[in-house]
Order: sequence, then C-alpha cells, then structure tokens
Amino acid sequence: MLNKGIHFLIKHKVIVLVWIALIIFFGVVTSPFKFGTDIFPSNPVSVDAIPNIGENQQIVFTRWDGQSPQDIEDQISYPLTSSFLGIP
Repeated sequence: MLNKGIHFLIKHKVIVLVWIALIIFFGVVTSPFKFGTDIFPSNPVSVDAIPNIGENQQIVFTRWDGQSPQDIEDQISYPLTSSFLGIP
C-alpha cells in the first residue's frame, strides 16, 4: 500500500506539485499572520496569542451621601460583587 503511494508520487510529479502549491496557497491565505504579500487575498483567522489568565477585577466607586461606609458595602458593593461573580 505504501509502495503504491510512493510510486504514484514519483510517477505524477506535476499533480503532486500542484497539490503542494494549493496547500501552501491555502495556508498563506488563512494564516493568522501578516506576511505582507498583497498578491494573495488574505482573510486571516483572529487568534488571541496571549490569553488573559489573571483574575477578573472590577473597580466600582460608589457615592451615597449621608451613609456610613459599612452601609454602602452591605447594600451596594456586596450585592454588586456577588452578581459579578456569575459573569464569565
């Protein structure tokens, strides 16, 4: 089986070269990198190369005149923080 495949590749060099050229062309067109080749139409797939592995943080400033910091924490900040924990 492997011998038949190798013989086909050796016998039909033009077909093999066309397939290799098509594979390289498809790879350049869909590559996520900018090669600077304006010859081929480029439609790269977006890639997030550096994932954000840190913990999500949100800073919330709350102003409520006449209330103690503990009341603001209990009635605004804690419920807001609890609802943010469910967001991916």
